[in-house]
Amino acid sequence: MMLASGQHAHNWRVKKEALGASGCAWTPPPETLTLGSDEVHVWRAALNCGTPRLHELLQTLSTDERARARRFYFQQDREHFIVARGLLRVILGRYLVIDPGQLRLCCSPCGKPSVAIEYGGEALRFNVSHSHGLALYAIARGRELGVDLERIRPELADAQLAEHFFSLREVAMLRALPTSLRQEAFFRCWTRKEAYVKAKGEGLSCPLGRFDVSLAPGEPAALLSTPDDPQEASRWSLRELFPGSDYVAAVAVEGHGWRLQCWQWPGA
Repeated sequence: MMLASGQHAHNWRVKKEALGASGCAWTPPPETLTLGSDEVHVWRAALNCGTPRLHELLQTLSTDERARARRFYFQQDREHFIVARGLLRVILGRYLVIDPGQLRLCCSPCGKPSVAIEYGGEALRFNVSHSHGLALYAIARGRELGVDLERIRPELADAQLAEHFFSLREVAMLRALPTSLRQEAFFRCWTRKEAYVKAKGEGLSCPLGRFDVSLAPGEPAALLSTPDDPQEASRWSLRELFPGSDYVAAVAVEGHGWRLQCWQWPGA
């Protein structure tokens, strides 16, 4: 028997909460962190903090990062940038056992950030995404990866926007869903595509409409096809993340057979 759209949406939300609890709960990190080549760590952190902590994190930033912070017009955006970059340095410092302020970060020609080679940048990989006061940090060794986080905003889940950025296959899948499920499916599709593009590190040279990802509720996150290079899809794996109410997120990781560990930044 077909479920009514509202009941179907309710059942999916319940299932999502269960998946979040059993698949990868957000737990406090141990004092000593280990990260094997078969592991991917994702950290969740709130970007709102008190003035003393904000000042501490500001001190860890490089001269260039402080200059970038000053260019933000709105104070909240400036503070969120400081906290996001400062926490990135603190988290990476824990893995590399180095003072966060001494860490040097680099960028690829397409803008993907990385750790400088002298600090293990050839092995430790990371990616960051933040949206409306929440941040996710994905960390791995010897694997490229990308993470994307979006808060669900109904005004953005637009059919015309989907047709402009999504593939024909994805648009068809989106249209086939009940109306009540399309909004979250839109953001599920968007985050999976962005996570993959960020993992590739090719920026705008990797058009969002040139590959397909899964998006239906209850369907595993997956890179379905890459028509420009049919073998490309098999090189990557996707995982849906459940960072909080009204948020959708995904991580794309090079290779398969890895285990996900989700850490909660203290105080977030």
